[in-house]
Order: sequence, then C-alpha cells, then structure tokens
Amino acid sequence: MSTKIKILLAEDEPSLGQIIKESLETRNFEVILCPNGKIAYETYKSEKPLLLVLDVMMPQKDGFTLAKEIRLEDPSIPIIFLTAKSQTEDVVYGFNIGGNDYLKKPFSMEELIVRINALLKRTIDATTEEISLGKYTFNLKKQTLQFNNVSEKLTHREANLLYYLIKNKNQVLERSFILNKLWGDDDFFNARSMDVFITKLRKKLKDDTSIQIINVRGFGYKLVF
Repeated sequence: MSTKIKILLAEDEPSLGQIIKESLETRNFEVILCPNGKIAYETYKSEKPLLLVLDVMMPQKDGFTLAKEIRLEDPSIPIIFLTAKSQTEDVVYGFNIGGNDYLKKPFSMEELIVRINALLKRTIDATTEEISLGKYTFNLKKQTLQFNNVSEKLTHREANLLYYLIKNKNQVLERSFILNKLWGDDDFFNARSMDVFITKLRKKLKDDTSIQIINVRGFGYKLVF
C-alpha cells in the first residue's frame, strides 16, 4: 500500500505542470495533474487528495471558482493558489474564499515544497492534537472524549462527525456534506442514521450544558459552545 501523500495539481500550462509534477514526485508525493478546473473538480471528488495546488487562470473553470466549490464540500483541505496576477486585491480575494497560501509566478520549486510541507504539518497536527470542547477534551486520533479525567471511547463515525461539527462551530454544518463525507450518500436512510448519531453525541456531551448541537431544519446542524 502506498504511503505517499496525494496532491492534486491544476495547471493549464503543460510544461509548467509537468515540471511541478516531476519535482514533487522526487519528494515522494503522488501528484495528479489536471489541465483545467472542470477536470480538476471531478478528479478531486474521485481521488480524495490531501492538498490542492490550483492555478488561478485556467480554462473552463478558474482556480478561484474551483476553490469555492471545493470549500462547500471540504472546509479544511489545504489550498495553495498559483498565479501570475500581482494585484493585492486578487491575493486578498484568494484568501477570503478559503485559500491557505498564494504563490506568484515565477516561483522556485523549493519555495512551493516548503509551503506544501508547512500546510500538511498544520493539517496533521490539527487532527492529532487534543481539542478543548467546553469542559470536555476531544482527541480525534485516539477517538476519545474526556470529562473530569474520565475518558470515553467514540466510534470512528462518532469521532469524525464530532470533529466536523467542531471545525464548523457556530456555523451550520450542511447535512448533505457530512452524509456524503461519512456515509458516502445523502439518501433518506443515511440521513436517519446521522440523526441517531447526533442524538448519541448530545448524550455524550450532556454534562456540559453550555454545549448544544442545534438542528437547523432543512439545512443541517450547528455546534454551539
């Protein structure tokens, strides 16, 4: 089984795309090169990469549009924009729609690799560290919820559902997003299953009354604490 980290690279300049792909592959990354934003979006959904490197100016679908669509499905995947644009407003816009980093062309491959590694480290740290949740301590990696030094084991699905709620605290977590992410389909039966898991999480968090998982009818759930 491959242990390489999968990166999706969307770049419409064939020579530059190939140079970036080959350079990253020498660093033991697995790189999927897409020539435009439309293909990149379909590839993102099928390949589930851990990081995205998106050229801003692409045919069929530009990098900003692609990033906005992906952010609706995954609020946490790291995104690096590549662009020949140098206007400050473009940089600001890129960050405002969910970009994590921004490299202006021409750039050195070493700089890109340093930024990729920094974002990946931050992402890995976010999934392994303990997270304070009111009076509770949550650990995604260990799948535990601790209260008053008593640790309770969560199922894989409970832990991941709670993680996404925490990542989107005080915001509505859309039902369709989480159903597709954790159940693989947003059909009626999976939706009922998700409701059961929400009820389970509410019971596990009942000892801190400041924590609420609110049902936003027709949209999803919101974690407030």
